[in-house]
Amino acid sequence: MVAAYFDQFNIIPIFSIWVYFLSFWINGEFFCFTNTFFMMSFAVFLFYTITKNNNTLVPNRILVGFELIFAHFYTVLKDNLGDKGGNYLAFVLSLFILILFGNGLGLFPYVFTPTVHMVITLGLSFAIIVGTTLAGLITFRFNFFSILMPQGAPLALAPLLTIIETLSYISRAISLGVRLAANISSGHLLFSIIASFAWKMFNSGILIGSFVPFAILIFVTILEMAVAIIQAYVFTLLTIVYLRDTVELH
Repeated sequence: MVAAYFDQFNIIPIFSIWVYFLSFWINGEFFCFTNTFFMMSFAVFLFYTITKNNNTLVPNRILVGFELIFAHFYTVLKDNLGDKGGNYLAFVLSLFILILFGNGLGLFPYVFTPTVHMVITLGLSFAIIVGTTLAGLITFRFNFFSILMPQGAPLALAPLLTIIETLSYISRAISLGVRLAANISSGHLLFSIIASFAWKMFNSGILIGSFVPFAILIFVTILEMAVAIIQAYVFTLLTIVYLRDTVELH
């Protein structure tokens, strides 16, 4: 059962194409398309499909829901980043929708979940931290490094505090990606264990006993839906907090 569970998270190459200029950057001359690439692309395509308005003046219920999400993140950005928050609205919304649909697609049976892979989540988190760092350096120049020294701290403790704050700043990228992957994968593992137990009891003829794990399975499914939404929101909200360093120093 353990092998069967982890098999659904294997990155499988679908097909490869020969790309001349990529042969200088990667080993070999073929660019491989994997199930991760297709699931992330499908998430984007699915979002475009369900939010397509077809030039109608009155939005449907789905579009109204996304408009509420749009308004909420716009308010959060304005509260945290001020007038410059609107500049990051497209990025924040795209990030939230991508993670939300990536988490949500994994709730369907036999569907690959891209957000359980550290390569995906850490790639996103490191890109965000590197991007915010570069944006901060462009805005504040070398004054940006003042965030590594707490205000009002004794000068004698400056070397120690600088090291601690630097490690804390770097750990943002690790914690941001690991949190998302760990929460999504642990939920899938719990779901798999309970489903396997319920199915074995059902096959053994213990119908009354199998009712309890099946009832728990329904609860876990609802919980997983909530976790998929919450983790996407937490990831995006922390990104907004980190983006604050690009507009003001503390």
